[in-house]
Amino acid sequence: MSAKAVLRYANWLQFALLLCGVFAASAYAEQLSPPQQVIQQTSNQLQSSLQKPEYKEDFRKATELVERVINPHVDFERVSVLVLGKFWKTATPDQRDRFKKEFRTLLVRTYTTAFTEYSNWNIRYLPSPEGAESGKTMVRTEVLQEGAKPITVDYRMAQTGSEWKVYDVLIGGISLLQNYRTSFTNQVAQTGLEPLIKDLVQRNANAFKEPLANKES
Repeated sequence: MSAKAVLRYANWLQFALLLCGVFAASAYAEQLSPPQQVIQQTSNQLQSSLQKPEYKEDFRKATELVERVINPHVDFERVSVLVLGKFWKTATPDQRDRFKKEFRTLLVRTYTTAFTEYSNWNIRYLPSPEGAESGKTMVRTEVLQEGAKPITVDYRMAQTGSEWKVYDVLIGGISLLQNYRTSFTNQVAQTGLEPLIKDLVQRNANAFKEPLANKES
């Protein structure tokens, strides 16, 4: 076989392998349920974008990106209501708006830190539990990293119209929503809602002043 023929064959083989990869990814995506596709597409977009130097070196810019990407897929209104529980009903409209804004920033910061700290990972989708309430589901996943045990990350999602949105995340079986609810309702019961909102404002403001390596929720 001539050198040109070898080159043509190598180029064809490379193209064929690439094409197979595209078709395999497409076929896999088609096998996922609509809620799973929401998680997959969002995670892929954030994983590829946040590893760029412009985002790894600028935490504020990274959080702005994360907020744009996840905003259509997270029901921040539902999360805020569930987290405050009975205190949501007694809050003024102004307090509700300010709490939603600051709590949203807190969640976005937490998500941004996780995605910027961990880059080499894959997601394995597990079967959804049966008997879910109509209009709700749980997307069960395992986050896989080389040399580490899989981490279970499950997403509680609710359907709004034709869209599926996340309203809780369970990491290792621990609900973030429940954790925040316990912490916040205890604080509000002791000191009131206004001090909690001011505390969130301060925590968020301080987070953007600190080096990325020192981020804490």
